[in-house]
Amino acid sequence: MRKTEILTLLRESGGYLSGQELCGRLGVSRTAVWKIINQLKEEGYEIEAVPNRGYRLTASPDLLGESEIRSRLRTRWAGKNLIFRQTTGSTNADAKAEAEKGAPEGTLVVAERQEAGRGRRGRQWYSPEGSNLYFTLLTRPSCEPDQACMLTLVMALAVAEAVKEQGLEAGIKWPNDIVVSGKKVCGILTEMSAEPDFIHYVVIGTGINVNQEAFPEEIAATATSLCREKGSRVSRAGLLAAVMGRFESAYARFLESRDLSGIRKDYEGLLLNKDKPVRVLDPKGEYEGIAEGINERGELLVRRRDGTTECVYAGEVSIRGIYGYV
Repeated sequence: MRKTEILTLLRESGGYLSGQELCGRLGVSRTAVWKIINQLKEEGYEIEAVPNRGYRLTASPDLLGESEIRSRLRTRWAGKNLIFRQTTGSTNADAKAEAEKGAPEGTLVVAERQEAGRGRRGRQWYSPEGSNLYFTLLTRPSCEPDQACMLTLVMALAVAEAVKEQGLEAGIKWPNDIVVSGKKVCGILTEMSAEPDFIHYVVIGTGINVNQEAFPEEIAATATSLCREKGSRVSRAGLLAAVMGRFESAYARFLESRDLSGIRKDYEGLLLNKDKPVRVLDPKGEYEGIAEGINERGELLVRRRDGTTECVYAGEVSIRGIYGYV
């Protein structure tokens, strides 16, 4: 933890911190500080040491270690119980296992690589090492089980807002795909354990294509990454911290109203479907219409050609010009 504390202090100061000040704040010797500084340098952190001034963090590597993540988090509860794994099967599976053992709300499972990452409907989520974000947040919301599905939209808003902080024009394809330049950069998978009238927990798994340069042929036409669109690498730990901060805010508004009325305006401001032609792939029959936004339950409101409005709860929705629907 000393490494995390020193990294946090250096990052927060924005300037020089003397060895004496670091010793005083942490209650350790100058030798201990010097050893930790050297460990950080060996991991790729660029730390300038100037006599009579101290140490200054000048650059950070794109790491996803526990110290790097903790040093960036500014949340009250989201991510405070952090579990980092270099390789895992699925962060959702890990988070559910932790939940069953009584892990607190806000437990965050982060992996550098997933071997069994999943998307919606059991689809595989391509999870290469060293370039993207794969994480799952454990929540224990005080709401009804049929309201838990709205948390997918809460996380979608948090991710889209965090991506916009990177200077990219991110949008949401209802309900939870994050899109940049007409291509998908993020998928979200929410799973729940509940009884008819009580939620044990909800885990929200998120995969964000951050610094990935190439994609498998089967998704190359529909997927992109933040790096490809921005033209420069993005700090994964910094982005993760931004998502957690945004989620805390949106989640508080969700719990206050037990629906999406508190975030509806913000969500619709990023909704690519709004006021656009959509095709709804309903099991009872496809139809087309104009998407008019969402209601407080997160359902997509689609005005059909006959003037009636449908509340789309489930099923696939295609948007003209995105993912091949023209």
